[in-house]
Amino acid sequence: MTSTSTNNGVEVQQRRRLSDFSRSVKLKYVKLGYHYLISHLPTLCLVPLMCVIVVEACRLSLDDIHAVWAQLQCNLFTVTLLCSLLVVLSTVYFMSRKRCVYLVDFSCYLPPSHLKIKHDYFMEYCKAESGFDDSSLEFLGKIMERSGLGEETCAPETMRSIPPRPPLIADARKEAEMVMFGALDKLFANTNVKPRDVGILVVNCSIHNPTPSWSAMIIHKYKMRSNIKSFNLGGMGCSAGVIAVDLAKDMLRVHRNSYAVVFSTENMTYNWYSGTKKSMLISNCLFRLGGAAVLLSNNSWDRKRSKYELVHVVRTHLGADDKAFNCVKQEQDDDGKTGVSLSKELMAIAGHALKTNITTLGPLVLPISEQLLFFVTLVAKRLFNAKIKPYIPDFKLAFDHFCIHAGGRAVIDELEKNLQLLPVHVEASRMTLHRFGNTSSSSIWYELAYTEAKGRMRKGDRVWQIAFGSGFKCNSAVWLALVNVKPSPSNPWEDCIHRYPVQLQL
Repeated sequence: MTSTSTNNGVEVQQRRRLSDFSRSVKLKYVKLGYHYLISHLPTLCLVPLMCVIVVEACRLSLDDIHAVWAQLQCNLFTVTLLCSLLVVLSTVYFMSRKRCVYLVDFSCYLPPSHLKIKHDYFMEYCKAESGFDDSSLEFLGKIMERSGLGEETCAPETMRSIPPRPPLIADARKEAEMVMFGALDKLFANTNVKPRDVGILVVNCSIHNPTPSWSAMIIHKYKMRSNIKSFNLGGMGCSAGVIAVDLAKDMLRVHRNSYAVVFSTENMTYNWYSGTKKSMLISNCLFRLGGAAVLLSNNSWDRKRSKYELVHVVRTHLGADDKAFNCVKQEQDDDGKTGVSLSKELMAIAGHALKTNITTLGPLVLPISEQLLFFVTLVAKRLFNAKIKPYIPDFKLAFDHFCIHAGGRAVIDELEKNLQLLPVHVEASRMTLHRFGNTSSSSIWYELAYTEAKGRMRKGDRVWQIAFGSGFKCNSAVWLALVNVKPSPSNPWEDCIHRYPVQLQL
């Protein structure tokens, strides 16, 4: 009797699941039909109108056509004036419109294999650190287990020394030159652009700001021209890569027929914390060696050989709020040891920054069908029922690929949930975190390189790069693929892409 009732209960559950699945499939196709209808509504309305015009035109006799031509000849002055006005307006439009910014190519630094730092070695290095107590070591071990980092992430030479020694300025400069020149050498080789042809240079590194600056180091190394417009961004966190692209874009809109190089990185030598404050220990587990160099152009001739066109950059800054301002902060602990402190409210603040950012980005990229649903839901919520949940737009209809800053496993999980993304949409971010760790502002470029290495980037695809940084900032960049993109020579994934995606431990 019990067996029969149990079987009946299982059958009921199975029927319920099948019913729910069938309902979800029907709703999915209803929504897709609605999206297709709204997106193609102008076309569907214009087709009958064009048919009517063609039919009416076919009914015109030869005498009617001669009559129209005679009428135009009688009003020759008016016709000439209108044509001249059209030419002037067209000239003004083409001269004043914003110039397109193209991404010719980019290069991500691949550290040498001897700099790989496995979890066991990381813990051994931490145990040799005199500043860590048992509680700190236990905390670091737990963070590493849940971090999402694999066994092939890399760290600078200073972390190959056991027992650890205090970092020197020479160590930080050595790391900077290794990453910076390694990425730039590949970029110039792949694009056949001479360093002296570069008119704009933007470099960003948050923690390490030496004198001479990073940008000066690049100019000195490659003997760039004396009138180059160079900028060095510091203290702007992991979202500074998008900020650097935005600055380069603005400069390219002013200086015609120019090349701009953007280099994004973070310096690990000065990013190590040797104290016991847990909120400052997390960065030791996440940040790893990396950097990316990007070549941008506003020359229309470069469109043919470029990979992407920059469509939008949207920046959000919540620095006016005290909690947002202090949630990621470099400071000293009670023992005077310097590190970056991460607040417990970080994810909530990041969620708020994301919502603010997509409120601006949404109308620029979402199809009209999604904007209508959002608007109708918003009106219904305010007029009829305050308990109605606000509609979350489906950004999968606007973008084909997502490059979410690999700041940590929690960051990727939160965006996957809030944006209702599928596992394939966050695959590049998770695999970048696993293979390279959190490389700060350059992580979004490792993710784009992953998508290219997988052969998934097709002509017309849209890419959303989104990054978070101290301050607190949330910045987005939208790119349009101009070709079926193939991975560039020396792609950082070329020796291991066949092993990815890997199964991650929960």
